[in-house]
Amino acid sequence: MSTQHESDPELVSVAEGVYAWLQPDGTWWINNAGLVVGRERALLVDTCTTERRTRRLLDAVDGVRGETPLTHAVNTHHHGDHTFGNSMLPPSTCVVGHARMREGFLADTTLETFPPFWSPRPDFGQLRRRAPDLTFESQLTVHLGGREVRLVHPGFTAHTAGDAVAWVPDVRVLFAGDLLFPGHTPMIMAGEPTGAIRSLDWMASFAADKVVPGHGPVLDAAQLGEVLADHERYYRFVLAEGKRGVAAGLTPLEVARSADLAEFRHLLDPERFVLNVHSAYGELTGTAVDRPAALADCVAWLGAPIHTKV
Repeated sequence: MSTQHESDPELVSVAEGVYAWLQPDGTWWINNAGLVVGRERALLVDTCTTERRTRRLLDAVDGVRGETPLTHAVNTHHHGDHTFGNSMLPPSTCVVGHARMREGFLADTTLETFPPFWSPRPDFGQLRRRAPDLTFESQLTVHLGGREVRLVHPGFTAHTAGDAVAWVPDVRVLFAGDLLFPGHTPMIMAGEPTGAIRSLDWMASFAADKVVPGHGPVLDAAQLGEVLADHERYYRFVLAEGKRGVAAGLTPLEVARSADLAEFRHLLDPERFVLNVHSAYGELTGTAVDRPAALADCVAWLGAPIHTKV
């Protein structure tokens, strides 16, 4: 499977009228996005973290959609790397997200009060929070003129409680958001390990020809099978380590420091394991994850703030 290297972002055609916006190397705060163009309307899949990055995305989108109006933009989940650029969309563009995604977005003050766990602080520019105008519970179909895009929630918490994929059935392209992180350490601090595992078979059930993940390279059907298997091994490892820690009375940081990450250390951002152990503890004990405490443990495990390239 090919890997991305640090270079300029690129709008890549993955099918007729369907594009992936790829931002290497896809590490913290650097996401993928997408565009689907129909005869009458166009739909954007996610925005970006900063004003500069979102402007580059929208300029590239404008270059291929021509006179087709950008009527809709879907957020695959509430995290800022996929949503903070919403305010740069035209006022006429309807922003869509799952109902739980909107709740999570409105509760997240990261844009206004950036926490001290990452360095350097992203230069957000003149962004403001713009929440979805339209929400759904299970699924929603957007008709673009001769083409439809189905926005579907898995029915359970996985990466977050408000995940949604964008499925383009006529060309069998799936925008998976952060349910997939090929080449990267997946993150489920706002989700649950068992739900993340369940989401893998659910995504496979679409039988997509191409899959655009939230971070990392575009996958074909053969590559997807490999990535799904890799993700399942990782999530089961996280869950097993969480069970080990709970049974032994260890803290999540103690589990992270004593775990053997050998099989997974080659993945980008291995420090996310600390956050994922917190998620496993939350699921196993029925308690909410303390996000600042989890991120503080991540910094302690690294011995330095989490590095950003935004």
